[in-house]
Amino acid sequence: MKGLFTQVRSYERSVQLLVVNQFTINLGFYMLMPYLAAHLSGTLGLAGWVVGLILGVRNFSQQGMFLVGGTLADRLGYKPMIVAGCVLRTVGFAALGLVDSLAALIAASAATGLAGALFNPAVRAYLAADAGERRVEAFALFNVFYQAGILLGPLAGMVLTGVDFRITCLVAATIFALLSIVQIRALPARRKEQGPQDGHGRESVLVQWRGILANRPFLLFSGAMIGSYVLTFQVYLALPLEVRRLGGDGEFGTAAVAVLFAVSGLSTILGQTKVTTWCKDRYEPGQALVRGLAVMGLAFVPLLLATAVPVPDAGAGLWLLAAVPPTLAALLLAVGTMIAYPFEMDTIVRLSGDRLVATHYGLYNTICGIGITLGNLLTGAALDAARVAGMPALPWVSLTVLGLACAAALYCLHSTGRLKAPVPEAQPAAV
Repeated sequence: MKGLFTQVRSYERSVQLLVVNQFTINLGFYMLMPYLAAHLSGTLGLAGWVVGLILGVRNFSQQGMFLVGGTLADRLGYKPMIVAGCVLRTVGFAALGLVDSLAALIAASAATGLAGALFNPAVRAYLAADAGERRVEAFALFNVFYQAGILLGPLAGMVLTGVDFRITCLVAATIFALLSIVQIRALPARRKEQGPQDGHGRESVLVQWRGILANRPFLLFSGAMIGSYVLTFQVYLALPLEVRRLGGDGEFGTAAVAVLFAVSGLSTILGQTKVTTWCKDRYEPGQALVRGLAVMGLAFVPLLLATAVPVPDAGAGLWLLAAVPPTLAALLLAVGTMIAYPFEMDTIVRLSGDRLVATHYGLYNTICGIGITLGNLLTGAALDAARVAGMPALPWVSLTVLGLACAAALYCLHSTGRLKAPVPEAQPAAV
């Protein structure tokens, strides 16, 4: 850990602040969100469809507004959007603990989602700008702090929610309030150049969006990377369901699921910077991305092989079968993400031509968010079909094929030079 903080200190103050801020953002978010559904259905007694509506509004308001959030960051500056997102999440989290009417809960949930859409593209664009030539390493550090927040947030939330969920909400809101103050006082203002202007001054938003939608390599890359997000999300969907299918919903199942999250988070915290350094010394960005996606696809092979093993009725054999293959899958997914993530973030900047970077991040997040939703629906359908048809290998085959297909798509993009920075347009000669 000493080496980690030495690396953080080697960057300028803004980068240091951004990576620590991301840890705090995830700490506050994940101490509350895993327990929100239980609060809505249990304490408030809301129907299941209402709980789904409230959570769906949060996800939709975030995924649907990423492009807008990124555009505002490029036009108004990164710092204002980061501060606005933190303030909005402060209000939203406090309201989730204090209100009980449906309209107020929906509004609070929408506010928390919109907050993420405002600060996520801005944070990444700001980090890429101030890290400069070291942005691959900077995004590796960013992912370490990102995962640390995901790991510690639910633990803090479990303790607080054991007392009262409203306390969890207020503590999370306080974290974001303090974070807002820190951003205002300590984060330097930073705004990228907007690039060429039209005849009436700054380009219009529609002109900028049309330009990004005409960036074919960026769109192809975004589509190819959807699979990585679908696969990594299975740590929250397919893997816990598989653990509970074999191990049950009792204490063993709960503990085994907790191990999944711990393995995923701890492996990233301990190994991300080493993996990034190793890959950067040996591979081009496109090659690292191909290998990362391939590892993610192969992460489901242990589960596929486990389907060929007879399921014991009880005892240590059943516990091992329920826990070991999903844990290995979680570890391999984490390794694949460690390989790919820093180069993925760097590639987005390169494909943007270092112009309207936050807007590119915003559109990228929206595309991948839609992909996650569709991918999870299909994964859920595969899990249901596997159970009904007695074909337990079906979901793992599907996910493996998805990962390898995305790796193949990235290989094609890399081998044809489409992952390189675009060549700047020639400027007219002076007259």
